[in-house]
Amino acid sequence: MEINWFLPTGGTDGRYLGTSIGNRVADIDYLQQIAQAADTLGFNGVLTPTGRQCEDAWLICAKLAAVTKRLKFIVAFRPGLIAPALAARQAATFDRISNGRLVVNIVTGGSDADTAADGLQLSHDERYELTDEFLTIYRQLLGTNEDITFDGQHLTIKNGRNIFPTVQKPYPAIYFGGSSDAAHHVAAKHADLYLTWGEPPQQVAEQIATVRRYAEENGHAIRFGIRLHIIVRETTSQAWDAANDLIQYVSDDAIKAAQSFQTGSQAVGQHRMQALHNGRRDKLEISPNLWAGVGLVRGGAGTALVGDADTVAARMQEYVDLGVESFIFSGYPHLEEAYRTAELLFPKLPKEYFTTNRPKENTDNVYRWEFAPEKAKQWVRR
Repeated sequence: MEINWFLPTGGTDGRYLGTSIGNRVADIDYLQQIAQAADTLGFNGVLTPTGRQCEDAWLICAKLAAVTKRLKFIVAFRPGLIAPALAARQAATFDRISNGRLVVNIVTGGSDADTAADGLQLSHDERYELTDEFLTIYRQLLGTNEDITFDGQHLTIKNGRNIFPTVQKPYPAIYFGGSSDAAHHVAAKHADLYLTWGEPPQQVAEQIATVRRYAEENGHAIRFGIRLHIIVRETTSQAWDAANDLIQYVSDDAIKAAQSFQTGSQAVGQHRMQALHNGRRDKLEISPNLWAGVGLVRGGAGTALVGDADTVAARMQEYVDLGVESFIFSGYPHLEEAYRTAELLFPKLPKEYFTTNRPKENTDNVYRWEFAPEKAKQWVRR
């Protein structure tokens, strides 16, 4: 199992959505605080967003890899904006300088307008065709020690070769998200882990079943993960108060503007997120302890698990029972909520939820959270 966190590289972070009240600048010093907290607390890795409204993820994560010990960095490639051979070299270099701490997240793009603003003039399905070709070349470059020649509809490479190998074999894990049928097919062919947004369990089960079936048809092994926000408190009542507090400054105009933008997106996953609440404030608990309030004004992942630690752990188990092996959480503000999640939730999770790359011994005076049965199922700082 993997429990991951999130780096808010969009320039700001804060306690509230839809307002500048209480905002803080999410500069490199602040991002470093979050990364080092996640590293110390025992999170497996951190997801870094991509897009024109975010800092460049590769440069940010290269900086943060130098000031962390074991944290992995889930960093995106956007096929069509970078050539597969260059991407392979970039991934190999990052994996080497971080000593095997890279996870590659493939983001095909959410809307024609967004991708066009970055110079990519392809339709939704054409972008997935290109992504299929990109990953075919990328995986061969990193997975073999041979010259690669490929002549596709969108991409061509002649006698390509990756000179410097990755630390992780055959290459860093590939995460892939997307809710369209085109996305499901590409994920099932190339991804190590298919990542879905936090929909109710039944809808997640349907997506997992589809991708698993396609993967079996391809003879390809694949795992599953989920991207969620989290609001965990000592009591469920306090958690719901915190959820409502998070959107207390969200205006109707802000909701209308956000929903209009999301409606214009070509991303099937974005439409599925929007359909969970349809811009309504009065029906935001869309499944037990699954709250869609974040999606009122935020694109992408728009749902949160809300409750006390026992309740959140139980809801996580429902997804685990469906086949989910990786959770990517976030919370506002991301620094404080990283600590809160580790302190309240981690002691409630089975020990096997945590990946084996968590060091068992304290090194370099870095504290690690470790499970201590002798302390009444508490986590203690060793």
